Amino acid sequence: MIFIVVKFKVKNEHADNFPELVREFTEATRAEPGNLWFDWSRSVEDPNEYVLVEAFKDDAAEAHVKSEHFKKAMQEQPQYLQETPRIISRQIEGEGWDEMGEMSVA
Repeated sequence: MIFIVVKFKVKNEHADNFPELVREFTEATRAEPGNLWFDWSRSVEDPNEYVLVEAFKDDAAEAHVKSEHFKKAMQEQPQYLQETPRIISRQIEGEGWDEMGEMSVA
């Protein structure tokens, strides 16, 4: 799978409503064939930082970046951001989350 983590530094005035501003993009991406997950989290240390954790089946990431909703988001989202997002994108084995080996919850 293609595993991607992206950090977004959002402008102060958009920080609280950022999830709503990206809702259409989020829903369209989650509906794509081959999308495994597309999950936003807000930093507990920096309220202006959002982290996107996403994964696609191997060939689906290319279709994602060619989609109309991706192109639209790349045009619209910069106005809400302080800086260019930072990304880690890697192809890894598997198609989902594994249980953590160092901890077990009964």
